Amino acid sequence: MASTAAESRTGGSGAGAPPADRSAGSPTSEAVPAAVPGALAGATPEAAPGAVAGAPGTVADGLPAGLSPGTVTGVATPPDASPGAAPPGGPGGSGRRRSPARRREALVGLAFVAPMLVLFLVFRFGPTLGAAFLSLTDYRLSGEWTFIGAGNYTRLLSDDLFWESLGVTAVYTALYVPMTVLLALGTAVLLHRTLWLRGFFRGLFFLPYVTSIVLAAVIWKWIYEVEDGLLNAALGVLGTGPVDFLGDESLVLPSIAAASAWKGFGYSMLILLAGLQSIPREVSEAATIDGASAWQRFRWVTLPLLRPVLFFVLVIEAIQAFQVFDAMYVMTAGGPVRASYSLVYFLYDSGFKFFDFGYASAVGLVLFLIVLVFSLIQRRLIGREED
Repeated sequence: MASTAAESRTGGSGAGAPPADRSAGSPTSEAVPAAVPGALAGATPEAAPGAVAGAPGTVADGLPAGLSPGTVTGVATPPDASPGAAPPGGPGGSGRRRSPARRREALVGLAFVAPMLVLFLVFRFGPTLGAAFLSLTDYRLSGEWTFIGAGNYTRLLSDDLFWESLGVTAVYTALYVPMTVLLALGTAVLLHRTLWLRGFFRGLFFLPYVTSIVLAAVIWKWIYEVEDGLLNAALGVLGTGPVDFLGDESLVLPSIAAASAWKGFGYSMLILLAGLQSIPREVSEAATIDGASAWQRFRWVTLPLLRPVLFFVLVIEAIQAFQVFDAMYVMTAGGPVRASYSLVYFLYDSGFKFFDFGYASAVGLVLFLIVLVFSLIQRRLIGREED
């Protein structure tokens, strides 16, 4: 009787023994199926009756007495099972480290970028550092120089011509930037809605940007001529007397700003057009379904989504406005009565007319700081992302 019970628990005593009856309700015969993965290796039913649950690879009441964790096969031991277990990937989480292939890929990319990076450092940061050093010296054309510290900056603060040129630059910037951005934005919106010959008109509007600034200034100087200029000829047909656009102190800056806006709006137009095309059409369609008008869709849907692109355009155009020189040099030579005498014009005269390179370098550093502060203010007011 004892051997029969043992044979029924172990699944049979010999080749001719019949299999145990599973319907008898024996807990051990149900707990350890012969084909179930994750069973206890080397464990006898007498050592752990009922210790293994019916699910493969799980232990119900812990390991049986006398068994070590290594005798359990198919049971995944979690990493935190032992206090001293190392995290996946080796000691110190080395699984997060880059593989050798990724490191080689990064080095190859750096090797391709290195020539341009070297050129950028040499021809951008090099002159900037050189100008910063020259601004602290009294450097002359003969090569002789004397270190004077902040003497050039002190002189700059008391120079009336510097403040006058700074005021001219500020007024020109206030005229040029809104004029250019509005022209570029309006053209981009029209091109975005145009389906016929869009590429042709896009190239046509971009053409002035690739034109030489000197050539554009010469053309606009002829347009503004008092006697035989194109604009005054059109005003004469309308019965209005000739206007001296470049000789009137109150009209010279708006006239130059208009010419510069015609010359430079094409680049901003392409940037804004790309931003408009990146806005999902479903957003505008949803606003249309909600009953929004064309102006409401543009004001409350398009402009907020276009804010990062608009910020970039404003910064670029502001930098261009603060650095204006070519148009004023060709069209008015700083006149009349220094009404178009910009800050860069003042820098040019200081360095290449009076050969006071230390003073001119100080003007350049001040201009750099002004542009930086102005860009940060724009970033604060316009470019900030909504939470």
